[in-house]
Amino acid sequence: MASYGYEAIDKAGKIVKGSVEADNEEKAKFEVKQQGLTLLELKTQSVFTKDLNIEIGGYPKPRDLSVFCRQFVAMTKAGVSILEALKMLSEQTENKQLQMATEGVRVSVEKGETLAHALSEYPKVFPDLLINMVAAGESSGSLDVALERMAVQFEKSSKTQALVKKAMIYPAALCVVMVGVVIVMLTVVIPNYVNMFADLGTDLPGLTKAVMAASDFIIGKWFILVPVIIVIVVAIRSFAKTDSGKHVFHGLKLKLPAFKNLEVKSASAMMSRTLSTLLAAGVPLIEAVDIVSNTMQNVYFKEALDNCKNEIVIGQPLSRPLEECGLFPPMVYHMTRIGEEAGNTEEMLTKLADYYDEEVEMAVQSLMAAMEPMIIVVMAGVVGVLIGACMAPMLSMYQALDNL
Repeated sequence: MASYGYEAIDKAGKIVKGSVEADNEEKAKFEVKQQGLTLLELKTQSVFTKDLNIEIGGYPKPRDLSVFCRQFVAMTKAGVSILEALKMLSEQTENKQLQMATEGVRVSVEKGETLAHALSEYPKVFPDLLINMVAAGESSGSLDVALERMAVQFEKSSKTQALVKKAMIYPAALCVVMVGVVIVMLTVVIPNYVNMFADLGTDLPGLTKAVMAASDFIIGKWFILVPVIIVIVVAIRSFAKTDSGKHVFHGLKLKLPAFKNLEVKSASAMMSRTLSTLLAAGVPLIEAVDIVSNTMQNVYFKEALDNCKNEIVIGQPLSRPLEECGLFPPMVYHMTRIGEEAGNTEEMLTKLADYYDEEVEMAVQSLMAAMEPMIIVVMAGVVGVLIGACMAPMLSMYQALDNL
């Protein structure tokens, strides 16, 4: 798909700018009109101009969607029509992408489209999980229940993401400090010491010579080193987005002891909560498992659930492929099997999700507790080597004076 930047007039008469992705210019114009905007100008975006049109804040986060669902339910329960509720939501939401999408949904619903179909026109704003839940709620006459469950789902996702980000702040800060200290030592401190001892004609120890060589390289070749580092980072990020890259990096998360516990428990919580929510809305099991597989962040869990879907099609219970894949903890498939035998799979999955939500929080705390001392030890080791390189010539000089 190509990216198109547009300038248009909204319902309030204000000029707005944004971007849409479409197969051709005609479809791009249609997308803009679907948002209830009067198009003034449409241009194809390049790689450089595309970045200039990104909205501050980007696409809505789980927290934004949770608030959206709860407010929608509150309005409809108060007797407000769906059209009026969508209008009010588009006016009061803070996220610009969500605001524009909500207005576009309102226009589509006003034209006779179902709410689920209108939401599906904005796949980057409204996830498939929400769209399928709304569709199930509309068909069963329980839209409020479906949206309430989605609000809980998004709140849990938001909480988990916040926990992981919080856990990463301190280690990331330590890494930045370590890199900063190393750069200052190699570019400022070490050269001054080297010049001082060079004037004295002292023979420098091997450690000092090695550190001095690294210092000279950074000072003299920084214009080569910086682009090389940038190219390596971009190459790694690009590789991580490919199928092979996902298998490599996601596989590492499942192999490294420090990350495996968190990765498995996060996937278990996500799978249980999402599947329970879909089943409660009346979504068939096969379709529900297919949707859940698309929400999984780790490619190995996604492939495992795709295999589960295929096994269910041929008549196998969900618990069997969950056990055979070897990724999920025993409690996941045991609780699922109990739910299948008792006829309350949805309830068992909800309890399972509650349990693993708590386990994820504990796993994050454990990971944070393990990473902090590791990073401090590494930082101390690196700084210790640099300080040793500075002190070694002085010790050599003192020993030479003692021998005189």
